[in-house]
Amino acid sequence: MSRQSIKPAGLPVMHDRAAGIDIGARFHVVGVTPELCDEAVQTFQAFTGDIERMAHWLVSIGMQTVAMESTGVYWIPVYEVLQSRGIEVIVANAREARSVPGRKSDVNDAQWLQRLHACGLPVKRSS
Repeated sequence: MSRQSIKPAGLPVMHDRAAGIDIGARFHVVGVTPELCDEAVQTFQAFTGDIERMAHWLVSIGMQTVAMESTGVYWIPVYEVLQSRGIEVIVANAREARSVPGRKSDVNDAQWLQRLHACGLPVKRSS
């Protein structure tokens, strides 16, 4: 086999219906698997109606589990709405998730959380 025909193997996907959410004070960025929809990263404002719309979108594309970074108290309404829709929610410690170098944007954070969670890697829970 030539070097060009060998592709590096990535981590196996354990949860193909997993999302990652970067929680913010004014808006939340959600990342899902690109194969599930045309726009794999979407941004929702932090108002209740927008959080409900985000939950509806996640349910409509079949999300079963979500990992999100906890930032202050802004994660609480998102947690409650998603849980009420039957989605398993993992709240990660933002300090631990941000320790990975090179991720500098909310979009990258959401995609990174989604990838970690989809691969079944431990996303530390907040204490």
